[in-house]
Amino acid sequence: MRILWSPWRYQYVKTLAGAQECLFCKLQGARDDEAYIVYRGRFNFVVLNTFPYNTGHVMVAPYRHVDSLEKMSDEELLELVQLVNKSMAAIRKSLNPEGFNIGVNIGRPAGAGVPGHVHVHVVPRWTGDSNFMPVVAETKTLPVALSEVYKLLKENWPS
Repeated sequence: MRILWSPWRYQYVKTLAGAQECLFCKLQGARDDEAYIVYRGRFNFVVLNTFPYNTGHVMVAPYRHVDSLEKMSDEELLELVQLVNKSMAAIRKSLNPEGFNIGVNIGRPAGAGVPGHVHVHVVPRWTGDSNFMPVVAETKTLPVALSEVYKLLKENWPS
């Protein structure tokens, strides 16, 4: 296996490894444009994933620090699902994906990168986005800068 160095990921690894504060709790206090927060609801917020699986990958998280969906109130859950739908609408209008993966990883064994704060991944998909680069070269290409995706999603957010 070839090793391709990706030093830009170090900031992410360092953040998670030495995190004293929850990523999602920390993001809530940041400026929207600096944290890539696309939308703030009453109970949840939508943030662009800065280490995305695909261009346009967002996460919907509650403000409250809870580790599982069953600990959320009905109001929080309703808004969470509504924001997933609005995220899909904004991504469709902005990037025209052919499909989506919607997922929640609860607990570290399930793949949760931030196991203490539940969040929903909304990942746009296109035919061929899993091409030879990730399969053969274990390299992911992202054709649009985060700042441009953020701008598009903000402009196309449903009212």
